[in-house]
Amino acid sequence: MVRPQDPSKFREKPVSFVRRSGRMTPSQIKAWDDHEAKYVLDVDHGATVTGVADHVRLDPEQIFGRSAPLIVEIGSGQGHAILHASAAHPEKNFLAVEVFRAGLARTIIRAEKGGITNLRLAEVNAPELLEKALAAEVVDELWVFFPDPWAKVRHQKRRLVDADFARIAAGSLKPGGVLRLATDWEEYAEQMREVLDAAPGFRRGFEGEWAERYDGRVLTAFEKKGADKGRAIRDLSYVRD
Repeated sequence: MVRPQDPSKFREKPVSFVRRSGRMTPSQIKAWDDHEAKYVLDVDHGATVTGVADHVRLDPEQIFGRSAPLIVEIGSGQGHAILHASAAHPEKNFLAVEVFRAGLARTIIRAEKGGITNLRLAEVNAPELLEKALAAEVVDELWVFFPDPWAKVRHQKRRLVDADFARIAAGSLKPGGVLRLATDWEEYAEQMREVLDAAPGFRRGFEGEWAERYDGRVLTAFEKKGADKGRAIRDLSYVRD
């Protein structure tokens, strides 16, 4: 359960999201109440609402009850991409990290309907989970699909993909693991590419300007909306050395 935030304490680093606490529908509330224990990791948040306390350690083998490739999606939204992937690949383990509870509740509803058992959810700030709670080099793939572009110049310092995130991502991925990214915001795509081209521990997993569209990413309404507005969808992939 999320604890109320202590207003006297603040994060050492800015977060890359806005906490959305919009009202959930009755069906979402019921899904959360009925199935939270089954899907949502019980994480001590410490002093912040979506933080990860320093002592938290998560063991994927213990969480899933098996040893299998681990795919982590940062900012899973309503879960479209990770639900599609977890259903298509029952031999893999999937962890969706999202701070928007209504989105997680929708993911639970669809997971229950689909009988998906290889998916877990975390209602936390993703970089903190990767850096504090998971052991180094345990993630096989890390997905960042359509993160908030923070379009206004004065807000761009809040963007997720920066040098510090690249450091955290490199530390969490296994050698040979893949960081996959996608955005419909051209300038952010260019920034991502610049950051990751310069990041220690990564090499490009594509040739030319952009990666081919990742065929494991289901086409969502959000992506279609961006394309309909004439925005080019840019994919990137980087391999951990």
